[in-house]
Amino acid sequence: MDALQLVALVAASAAIAGLARRTPVPAPLLLVAAGLAAAYVPGVPDYTLDPHIVLPLILPPLLYTAAVDSSYLDLRANIRPVALLSVGYVLFATVAVGWLAYVLVPDLPLTAALVLGAVVAPPDAVAATAIARKLGLPNRITTILQGESLVNDATAITAYKVALAAAVGEGLSWAGGLGEFALAALGGIGVGLVLMVPIHWLRRTLGDSLLQNTLSLLIPFVAYAAAEEVHASGVLAVVVVGLFLGHRAWQVDFATRLQEEAVWKMVAFVLESAVFALIGLQLPYVVRELGPYGIGEAAWYAAGVFVAVVVVRFVWVYPATFLPRLSVRIREREPEVDWRAPLVVGWAGMRGVVSLAIAFSIPVVADGVEFPARNLVLFLTFTTVIGTLVVQGLTLPPLIRFLKLPGKDRYAETLAEAQAQSEASQAAEARLDALLADERNALPQPLADRLRTVLERRRNAVWERLGAVNEVTGETADDTYRRLSREMIDAEREVFVQLRDARRIDDEMMRTLLRRLDLEEAAAYREEAAD
Repeated sequence: MDALQLVALVAASAAIAGLARRTPVPAPLLLVAAGLAAAYVPGVPDYTLDPHIVLPLILPPLLYTAAVDSSYLDLRANIRPVALLSVGYVLFATVAVGWLAYVLVPDLPLTAALVLGAVVAPPDAVAATAIARKLGLPNRITTILQGESLVNDATAITAYKVALAAAVGEGLSWAGGLGEFALAALGGIGVGLVLMVPIHWLRRTLGDSLLQNTLSLLIPFVAYAAAEEVHASGVLAVVVVGLFLGHRAWQVDFATRLQEEAVWKMVAFVLESAVFALIGLQLPYVVRELGPYGIGEAAWYAAGVFVAVVVVRFVWVYPATFLPRLSVRIREREPEVDWRAPLVVGWAGMRGVVSLAIAFSIPVVADGVEFPARNLVLFLTFTTVIGTLVVQGLTLPPLIRFLKLPGKDRYAETLAEAQAQSEASQAAEARLDALLADERNALPQPLADRLRTVLERRRNAVWERLGAVNEVTGETADDTYRRLSREMIDAEREVFVQLRDARRIDDEMMRTLLRRLDLEEAAAYREEAAD
C-alpha cells in the first residue's frame, strides 16, 4: 500500500463515517458495506490486512483510548461479569466453536479447528458500545460490553498461540498451555503496573501541554512493545496503563486535558473508520485464496460456523449471568437482572478487525510444517466477521427498542450533577472568602464580585436544566443563556476579523483575542457537549 492509497483509504472512510452520522445506520456497518462494494470497483487497489501493522500499530491506540474513557470504578464493580466474558467466554468459545467446526468441515484437523475457534472467539465491542450509548442502554450493560472488549483480545491472542503451536506440531501440554496463558496475563498486567506510575509522573512533570500530548500519543505503543518484548500480553499492558491514567486524568493541567481529548477523538475516529472499511475490502483476497474449496461448499461451512458462534455465546451468557446469582452474597451485592439484559449482551457479540488480523497472521509454513486448511480458516473468519457485523449489527438497535430496557434516568443524572456542583461551589466559595480575607490577595470590589458571579453561574446552571421550559422556544433558561452567549461571542469575533482586515491589529493579536473567545465559548457550552 503506497502513500496515495493510504491517504485515499483514510479520506474515503472518514467521509463515509461522517455520512453515517447523518443516518440511522451505525458507522461500522456502513463502512463495512462500503468496503464490500468498493472491493470490486475497477481501479480500487487491493488493501490486504497486515497483522504486523494491525496488532502493534492500530490495536494499541484503539485499546488505549477505550481504556482512558472507561470507568475504573465501574469496571471494578462489575469485575465478575467482565471476567466471565473476557476470559471464560473466550476460552469456552475457542473450544466449543473449534469442536463444532471440526465436526462440520470434513478433513479439517481438530488443531486447525481450534485455531479457528480462538480467532473468532473475541467480540469487538466497538460497534456494540457505540449502539448502546446511542440508544441509552443502562450503564451496567455498556460497562460490561466495554470491559469485555478491553481484555478479551489478550485472551484470544494467547489461546491462538497455544492452538497454533499444536497445529504445526509444537503441541503444548495442558500445563504448558495454562503456563503460557498465566505468563501472558500476569506479565502484561505486571508491565502495565510498572509503567503506569512513572508515565503519570512524567506527564505531570513535563508542564507543557504540547510535550504531554506528544507523550500521550506514544504511551500505548510503548506499553504494548514493552510487554511483547518479554512475551507478555501487550493488550493487558495498554489497558492497565490506560485505566490508571484515565482515573488520574484530573491531576493533569486543563490545557493538556482539552488538547488530549480532541487529539484522541480524532485518532480513534480515523483508525476505527479505516479499520471497518478495511474489513470489507478483504473480500477479493479471501475469495481468491480459498484454494481447493468451492465457493458454494465454503459458503455452507461459513453459515454453520456463523450459527455456531452466535449460539455458543448464548450458551455461555445465560448460565454465566444467572448461575452465580444462586449465591446470596452476589445477589446482595449486584443489582437484579432479568432475561432481557443477557439477551442484549449475547446478541452484541459482533466480531471485528482483531479476528481478521489474527487470521491473517496464521503462517503458511511454520518450522517446515504447513498449516492445514489456512485458506479455509481465513475465509470462515472473514464471513463470521461480516455476518455478525451485518446481521447482529443491523438488528441490535431494533432489538433494544423492542425489549424496552430501562435506559438512563436523565432527571436523576441531572439532579446528581446539580447536587455535586452545589457542594463543589460551596467549597470554592469558602476558599474564595478565605483568600480575600488575606491582604496579599486584595482585589477591587468589581473583580471580587466577578469571581462570585462566575461561581454563582456555575452553581445555578445545572439546576436551571431541571427548571421550566420557555413556552415559545422550548429552551430552558440555561439553553437560552448559552445561545445568547454564543451570539455575543460571534459579534466580538466578527469585529476582531474586521479590525485585522483593516490592519488596525495584526494576525498574531487577532489569534490571541480569538483564542480567549474560543475558551469562553467552550466553557459556556461544555454542558451542551456533555449532553
